[in-house]
Parts: sequence; structure tokens; C-alpha cells
Amino acid sequence: MALLFASCAKEETFATTGVTLDFSCDTMAFDTVFTQMGSTTRQLKVYNHSRENVRIGEVTLAEGYASRFRLNVDGDTSMTARNIDIAAGDSIFIFVRANIKPNLATEPFLIEDAILFRMDDGTQRLPLTAYGRNAVYHVPTDTIMDGDTAVLDMYGKPYAYSVIDCDNWRHDLPHIIVGYALVYSDDCLHLLPGDELYFAQDAVLWIYDRGSLDARGSEEQPVLFTSLRHDGWYDYLPGQWGHIWMMQGCIDNVIDHAVVENAFIGLEIDSCSNANPTLRISNCEVRNCEYAGIWGKTARIDGNNLLVTNCGTATVAMWYGGDYRFSGCTFADYWRYSNRIQPSVLACNYYDYLPTSTRYLWDFQAELTDCIIYGSRNEELYVGIDDRARAVMTINHCLIRGGEWDEDPLFVDPKAGDYHLQEDSPALGIGYQFPASETPEEKHGLPGHLPTAHPASCANHLIQNHKITIPTRH
Repeated sequence: MALLFASCAKEETFATTGVTLDFSCDTMAFDTVFTQMGSTTRQLKVYNHSRENVRIGEVTLAEGYASRFRLNVDGDTSMTARNIDIAAGDSIFIFVRANIKPNLATEPFLIEDAILFRMDDGTQRLPLTAYGRNAVYHVPTDTIMDGDTAVLDMYGKPYAYSVIDCDNWRHDLPHIIVGYALVYSDDCLHLLPGDELYFAQDAVLWIYDRGSLDARGSEEQPVLFTSLRHDGWYDYLPGQWGHIWMMQGCIDNVIDHAVVENAFIGLEIDSCSNANPTLRISNCEVRNCEYAGIWGKTARIDGNNLLVTNCGTATVAMWYGGDYRFSGCTFADYWRYSNRIQPSVLACNYYDYLPTSTRYLWDFQAELTDCIIYGSRNEELYVGIDDRARAVMTINHCLIRGGEWDEDPLFVDPKAGDYHLQEDSPALGIGYQFPASETPEEKHGLPGHLPTAHPASCANHLIQNHKITIPTRH
């Protein structure tokens, strides 16, 4: 006798009515999106918190094909995704991207749409918003070659460059730098209050031999040199772009009231070809640099009222000799992304070329006045001098960690990036002076003054033997 057994599997059912979906946000708002570039991709999570399986009839955009947003619904990239199932207590991901067409606007403009979730008994909407900005793009048009081989830069990439048309620079739009943007010989790039330069990965503003940069912002509208991305932690992430490079032979560079942030090196300054400083820099903030904030190489730099912070190796490096004068500056380094092994301020008048055991020497002169040099290390100033070359370093009334005047300057919250001085700080009156509306003196009703408990000249001259490394990037 043969026995026949039959089994029946219960068919899953999906509700198409009576269920309300929940979302990981009420409105998906994008940061500013530059036209032609597109945004980063944002993630939305759609929850089914009910006890029933649910089937969404359609997921689409209210503006349809005219929308400036695009969706990826659980892997489906079509304009309208249909019959999307979510099990009881489960969820799905939707990825959203904005891509905005250029127009004639010079100010940011709002783009709006909504994701529609259609079921048999109604539709739920999740609003989408983004601000678009038109921009001027500087994209490489040529590459430096050695025969048939592209010459590589310090980032391991070819010197792919474009030449800036300095005479027709637009001040009413932000500028996007890709690769090397070159200020050519005998040209000067003039930047005005409110000018903004955004840099792609490893991008460089290159001031060429006999070229000049003249960037003059204002207290209310500083010139901005920054990274392309500012969503979330990218707003303060170091190393997102290359550097501003003032190469050997460039002349008469001036930067006043500017912010340089999120670079590998903020400013790389080489030797000058005339009697003037390679760079005069004042009333500026340089922050969040993966290697160094200001890196001078046999340079002549005059710096006044600077705040240089959060750098992976040094806030200021004065290498291979040169002539440097800094007054009323704060060099503060509480780098937290890795173990910073070198002091915040480095000065050296020699270079050892190890393959031939050759030491190269340069004359060196530096003067620091009314500065704060402080950070997370026990010693924050290194001076390496070979006295076979002329070398003079003068330090006047500077608070230096590891120096003769070594007190906590009492920043408000340096780990959070607030370098205002507390009302009982021993360093009131020296270091970086914030804009008038933000100064601690105004905040606390205290007059600016120099402390009287310390000598007018503190010669914090340190000779130490720390290893110095040349920056490379892999």
C-alpha cells in the first residue's frame, strides 16, 4: 500500500491599507549642493513598526522626471519603484542624491521635492530640500610631463593644472578647484571680502614663479579656503584637499582676514625672489590641517594676529632657514586623530640628506612676540640650530609650553575648538585677538592688557633633538 503525504505552506500576506510607515527623519535636508557636481548620497530608513507585513504600491518623487533628486529604493533605481515589501517590525533603506542644474543665480537657491509612499488607502510624503549654488570650476587642461611620463606631485598624482584668468575672476560666485589651479608668472590673483574657494581632494592653489596672491577679506567677510564637503564631520575633517603653494620665486603675497581649513598643508611658502617677505599674513585662522598649518621653507614670512590650530605635525614649521616674524599669534595644537610626536612649532636651519650624509645649512632669523604656543605635549617648541650658519631667534613675552613662561593659558574649550581665553587667563592681551564682537574682553567686560606677573621678555630658547620628518602622502 502506498501512502501519499501532502504538506501545505502558509502563504505570506501583505497589508496594503491601515499601516503608517515611520521614517528616520521628518525632512531630508541636504547641505549646499554645487551645480553640476551633485551631492553626497544620503540614507533614509523606512520602518514598518506594525505587526503586519506591508506592501507599498509605489515609491516615487512628487516632481517625477523633472525632480533634481534621484532615489535608490532597496536596490531599485527606477523613477518609480513598485510593490516594495517590508516585513512586520522590519525596515528598508532608501538612498537619495541631489543633482542640481546651473542657472543664473548668484545666491544660494532652494530646491524642494518629496518622496511619495503610495498605498491603497492613501499617500505619505517625506519632504526633500537642498540649497543649490552656482560656481566657477577650475578643471585641469594640461599636465606637466617629463618626456612621455607625467611628473608626480607629493600626493603621488600628476601635476594636472589649469591657469587662472586673474583679470576675469568672478567675485559673485564660489570657485571650485580641481587639480592644480595656477596663478602664472607676472599675474596677481586678487581676492575680495566674501570670496570662497572650495578644493577637491588633493587640489592645490599654485602661486607660480613671479606670481602673486593678494587676498584681502574683512572681519565680517573673510576670504575662505576650504574643502568641498561640509556634511557632518566633514565640516572639520583634516586632509580633504592639498594646500596653497607659494613656490620659489613668487612675490609680494598678502593674506588678510581669511580662513584656511581642512587641508593637508594650509600654506606652503618657499623662498622669495625680491627683498619683500614671501608672505604677509594677518588676522587669519588656519585650522584642521593633516600635516602643518604654515610650512615655510627658506621663506620670509611676516605674521600678525594669527590663530593656527589642530594640525597633525606642526601648526608652524620654519624649515631650511629663512626670516620669520610672528606677533600676537596663537599656535595651539590639541590634535586628536593620531599620536602627534613633534612639538607644535618647529624651527630648523639645516637639512640632512641621508643618501650622501650631507648637511645643508641656511641662515635663519626668527622673532616671536606676544605669542601663545601651547598644546597637548609637554614641550611645544623645537629649535634645531647648526651654528655654522648665521642663526638668531628672539622670543619676546611669549607663553610657551615647556618654556620659561609656562602656564595653562586657560582656553575656553580647546578640544572643542574654542580658543577664546577665560576671564582669569594669564595670557590676556597676548596671542590671537578675536573679532571685536567675540573678544573675551568684550564678553566679560575686561580691558585688554598685558600680564604684569611675567618679564617683558622671555627668552624661551630651546635646543632639543627631536626627529623631523619630511611630509609625504600615500
